[in-house]
Amino acid sequence: MFVKQNAQLFMVNISKKKPSYLISKDLRTYLRKYQRDTQLLLKYDDLMQYSQAFPLVDKKGQDTLWFTVIYPQHVIQELNNHLTNVYAILKTGGEAGVMEHLNIDRIDFCSFGNSNPFRIRVINRFNDNYDYFYVKRADASRLYGLELEHLLSPNRINFLVHKETLIEEHIAGIPGDAFIKTYLTRPELNKVRLAKEFIKFNERCFIRLLGDMRSYNYVIDITPDFDNEQYRVRAIDFDQQSFEGQRKMYLPQFFKENNAIVALCTQLINLETAKQYQYEERTLLARRLKSARYRIKDLIDAMRKDVISTPEKILELKTALAQYHKREDFLKCKNMGDIVRMQLKVILSKIKTR
Repeated sequence: MFVKQNAQLFMVNISKKKPSYLISKDLRTYLRKYQRDTQLLLKYDDLMQYSQAFPLVDKKGQDTLWFTVIYPQHVIQELNNHLTNVYAILKTGGEAGVMEHLNIDRIDFCSFGNSNPFRIRVINRFNDNYDYFYVKRADASRLYGLELEHLLSPNRINFLVHKETLIEEHIAGIPGDAFIKTYLTRPELNKVRLAKEFIKFNERCFIRLLGDMRSYNYVIDITPDFDNEQYRVRAIDFDQQSFEGQRKMYLPQFFKENNAIVALCTQLINLETAKQYQYEERTLLARRLKSARYRIKDLIDAMRKDVISTPEKILELKTALAQYHKREDFLKCKNMGDIVRMQLKVILSKIKTR
């Protein structure tokens, strides 16, 4: 899939505002079966009671597009209790003892994007160590994206759903746009390893049809190794799971925001090696699919009964994939769930998983 071409030549046309899709009955049943759905004392609208908001800037004084929000005194204490309870449920299954030394240090809000998230900073009063989690409006597209990431990628995802509220843990890493700006020119950067991981990330996104992986929608996790560094590219935004109609929308290599990393890939990785990395990733996905086949079947079955895109985009995507794979089976797909199922079948069914 990864080709040596200038990404700027293939600018994708992204929908300016993807509609939010409600959680269907079948998806709710799936979430309950696999313990994603739970009862919480907090809902998203509780956090909308803030009285003031101040722009949040980074260490260099740059606008982060987040606002730190302030709540009336009669609201903040109840929020503190409810949010620490949510954090305890997310991290420890609700062990009450961990709540005693936790406090909510800051609440940030972002109006940019589809999920309008609140970012909660939790601090340990004993040692000042802090962690983050997010409270968002639950969107069916995002839930399918989170579950597919959890089941098919090398990354485990921890999240909970309460009615129409989504609780999501923080995914650690350097945002892709910041990495490109500040890390890409560092002499100690292992460019070949980074290029390899981006090719594998590109392949994962295409196979499971996760779209809109522009540089600010993924992070790069750096792990020191005994002789150098290892890198892993991780998606952090799942709103565009199987929504758009353009095939290139599901390939990070075609976004201009990723051009700098794509240039590394084309300069340092030849076509034969790129194919090797793609096959490695397909083999790993096929093994994960095999080990979680019943759960993935339940998820895809719910998706096949759901509405998470428009008829026009469904027609566009299934036509494009039918042409790309030279498989007319795609033309029989009636919805995005059918297309994801067919995509997994066509790409992974021939992979040996011994």
